[in-house]
Amino acid sequence: MSDWPRVRLHVVTGKGGTGKSTVASALALALAGANKNVLLCEVEGRQGIARMFDVDPLPYEERRLTTGLPDESGRRGVVHALHIDAEEALLEYLAMYYRLGRAGRALDRFGVVEFATTIAPGVRDVLLTGKVYEAVQRNARNRGAIQYDAVVLDAPPTGRITQFLNVSNELAGLAKVGPIRNQSDTMMTLFRSPRTAVHLVTVLEEMPVQETADGIAELREAALPVGGVIVNQIRPRDLSEPELAAARAGRLDRALIEADLDRAGLPHDDTLVTGLLAEAHDHAERRALEDSQRAVVAGLGVPSYELPRFAGGIDLGALYELAAVMRAQGLA
Repeated sequence: MSDWPRVRLHVVTGKGGTGKSTVASALALALAGANKNVLLCEVEGRQGIARMFDVDPLPYEERRLTTGLPDESGRRGVVHALHIDAEEALLEYLAMYYRLGRAGRALDRFGVVEFATTIAPGVRDVLLTGKVYEAVQRNARNRGAIQYDAVVLDAPPTGRITQFLNVSNELAGLAKVGPIRNQSDTMMTLFRSPRTAVHLVTVLEEMPVQETADGIAELREAALPVGGVIVNQIRPRDLSEPELAAARAGRLDRALIEADLDRAGLPHDDTLVTGLLAEAHDHAERRALEDSQRAVVAGLGVPSYELPRFAGGIDLGALYELAAVMRAQGLA
């Protein structure tokens, strides 16, 4: 059973290097079971989805990407992808709400669109989030568009996520009335509702965990709904607690290590064994650091999930494996 049955919009954020895009992609696969349609969006212009799934760069158009993770009965849904561009979103907005089709394109040629989104960064965020909102809240103006069961947004990093989603506050000094202000206020009803969850991705290191804690505090202060903390890149635990304690204290039995090397048929000398003992000490120290940060995550007061590290890198097969772990833990 999913921990988030009411959520339609899953926003995935995280400090750079924690695997935010990987987690967002795997979450979309996990959600797309039982004939469900899921949209995976990105807004940072990096074409991360295309690279993750090894496809051509995505246009500003919803494209069928792949099938989702099958459910217990073997049924799969479909994952679609969308690369959201602020300028294209503005032109679509003008065409949809003001019927400015060719006129909107003329504005683009004169550079008015780029000027508007550069001079007022808050407007850019309204346009980007506005397209996400439209994908969740499909209406009659977008005839024939796919109705999605869930939307997953590969969002900006943790340090900017509150500003990015809190579009009504960001526009306070720019537009107190008018259609853009009305649109931002309408979007905030979704972003602050139980239909939205902002999930934060971290790794078990001090700086990303602290940034996650700060991000949760900022989201709560802005009345934005905090989802779960997803701890990514967890290493396998190959040594027992007593062995880790002995490695940290420098009490591992040198003779036993030499005997193990002999049984494996591996040549060795004092330099090799000393190096192995040093590696074991460093490994045990890192484990202790990870355990301390795991305790910090547990104290954040939100559900947490752990995803394994793939030493060989992330491909489509690894994404499906991560999706299966997410579903087993209740994230999807």
